[in-house]
Amino acid sequence: MKKIYFTLLIIGQCVFAQNKTEQDTTKSHELENVFVTANRTATLRKETPVAISKLTAKTINEAKATAVYEIINKTPGVLMINLGNEQHMMSIRQPMTTNAYYLYLEDGLPIRPMGIFNHNALLEINQYNLQSIEVVKGPVSSLYGPEAVGGTINLISIKPPVDPEFKFGIQADNYGYRRFQAAGGATIGKVGFHIAGISSLQENGWMTYSDYNKDNLNARIDYNISPSTRLISNTMYGKYYSDMSGTVNEEAFNNRTYKSTSDFTYRKSDALRTRLTLEHDWNENSSSYITAYLRDNKLGQNPSYGIKWSPTVNPTKATGEVNSNNFKSYGAIGQHTQKFDFLNTKIVAGALYDYSPVTYWSYVIDLKANLNPGEPGKQTVDSYQIIAEHPDSKLSDYTADIFNTAGYAQISFNPIEKLVITVGGRYDNMKVNYDNAIDLSTGSKVYDKATFKAGANYNPFEFAGFYGNYSQGFAPPGITSIFRAKPGTGGTTGVPAEFYYNLKPADFDNYEIGGWLSFLENKLNFDYAFYYMEGKNELLNIKLPDNSTDYRSAGETRHKGIEFGASYKPSKQFNIRLGGTYAQHTYIDFKLSDKPSDPIQDLNGKEMPSAPKWSGNSEVSYYPNWLPNLRTSLEWQLVGSYYQDQINTVKYDGYNIFNARIGYQWKKIEVYGNVLNLTDKLYAYNVSRTNVANAQPTYTAAAPRTFVFGIQYNFSLKK
Repeated sequence: MKKIYFTLLIIGQCVFAQNKTEQDTTKSHELENVFVTANRTATLRKETPVAISKLTAKTINEAKATAVYEIINKTPGVLMINLGNEQHMMSIRQPMTTNAYYLYLEDGLPIRPMGIFNHNALLEINQYNLQSIEVVKGPVSSLYGPEAVGGTINLISIKPPVDPEFKFGIQADNYGYRRFQAAGGATIGKVGFHIAGISSLQENGWMTYSDYNKDNLNARIDYNISPSTRLISNTMYGKYYSDMSGTVNEEAFNNRTYKSTSDFTYRKSDALRTRLTLEHDWNENSSSYITAYLRDNKLGQNPSYGIKWSPTVNPTKATGEVNSNNFKSYGAIGQHTQKFDFLNTKIVAGALYDYSPVTYWSYVIDLKANLNPGEPGKQTVDSYQIIAEHPDSKLSDYTADIFNTAGYAQISFNPIEKLVITVGGRYDNMKVNYDNAIDLSTGSKVYDKATFKAGANYNPFEFAGFYGNYSQGFAPPGITSIFRAKPGTGGTTGVPAEFYYNLKPADFDNYEIGGWLSFLENKLNFDYAFYYMEGKNELLNIKLPDNSTDYRSAGETRHKGIEFGASYKPSKQFNIRLGGTYAQHTYIDFKLSDKPSDPIQDLNGKEMPSAPKWSGNSEVSYYPNWLPNLRTSLEWQLVGSYYQDQINTVKYDGYNIFNARIGYQWKKIEVYGNVLNLTDKLYAYNVSRTNVANAQPTYTAAAPRTFVFGIQYNFSLKK
């Protein structure tokens, strides 16, 4: 692993509030849980007017996940889709998508700057460095800005322990996966530190051409200057390389012949993030922090999704692409929190500045398509092979300087007993100065937006609470889509390139009500949220017949549903958890084509594709009295049926799968085993097809039954 270069900065990080208040809350009383993400400061659940969930250290530790989706899917209303080798897409109040409608935070700070969204950003996360995960469902752009629309996921890292701790372990499965991991830390005098590292390797898996390796290292140092002043540094470095096996056709999927159609596609990532925080408590009612940070990301790929092939137009030929997206970020964020006795008022206000220079290029490669036998026009591809690369035939080639500035403020107060009112707003301004080498254009684009929210919590009883809110969200189009040549232009076609310069930012209005109940001395807990969200100019990816993507802005979309979660702990031996969502995602005003010759002009009233109405994750855990330190659990993952295309012609049935986990702690040694896909069910994480007649579906195949084994040594000098 490369040496990590610590960059000396002058200001700190959002993590201060999280780490100062973070606790592994094992009480089932959700009302008393402390959350940070929804309000940018430590707040009780019953004073937070949004749908929010926390995955505690206990949940994370018992999952023993090989990828973070195994943990996040335990959240009601959340479906994180595995695309293989820790690659993923998300569904929170949105269909399963790769679009920029989710905000991923690391200790309160976005992993990516505005305008450079990547749906695979969480593959850079070190699972062995997680203390907890908070998930906010619905827009929080009024605090965090763009992309915080469908959901915001905050991955909170482990803080330095008071007493020396150390743990290390190995993990492996029956399909060639193995991971080595170690973490430790201590506090000596005024200085505390924690270091965590993992090294993952996949070889000769169940899908051909699916190897990958990942190395991550996280280091945190806390210096307690005085009882009221702290200096915190936090740095991560991650290196990732993966084959991209891609999707399989219907016949291969049904026969479980998991053969990749390519042996040249890949994704690689090199990521460094470092920050320095100075935080100060002025008094018991007043605190501030200021953070400076650096990001340095390099992402290169020859993506399997970039392969374009048509079964009717020259079916023995195809094209692919190679691309590179590199950026750095230099930024600072400051925040002040002030409490007043009058109406128990709390004010949170802050400002952000981020400068991110980025370079991106993409060029065409020619491929030969080797076909499977079949009727002409309905054949499928057995394999692709590279014929020639054309570095001079660019699909994209630009440099840009992105300047993000923002200011935000939120106030909460108690006008009457048991009622909390919260009002907040934020203004974002993103300016892009660009040089587009393909059409030799130079210029600038500005995306700015003021977003607001207003909510209320009413807690009339100790066992029940209610909330309601209105919140706005927005997301500018990613600059990789703005400067990408439209299908059929540029590249090797000889046609002048056209770009998506006029794509508009997407705006969302969200209305929701929810609440929670607690019975039987907090043994039985239930929470729920009803939401209705309207979107305008929502950016959609339309899959064309040759598998290329066209970007379209829908005039209006509608997302509505109910999210629910319940937990029941009848005794210390049993814990039962139930969670899920019922949702509808609909086109209200969306024209698919302006051509009179096309049979389908608009999709008004149709369901959005890859949008299951039902999804959920539930679990029963057993901790037997007759054998202390033994844990067992059985988990059920449900994904309902959904349409594979925009025109609502064919559905995928969805799936029900079960996972089992067992672990035993003997002195300082922990041994465990997980069985994923317990019944060896044939299913796919995602199924899609184009909008043409008789289009063939493509399947993102899920793994057969998988056995995961591990052993871990835990050392502690706790007094």
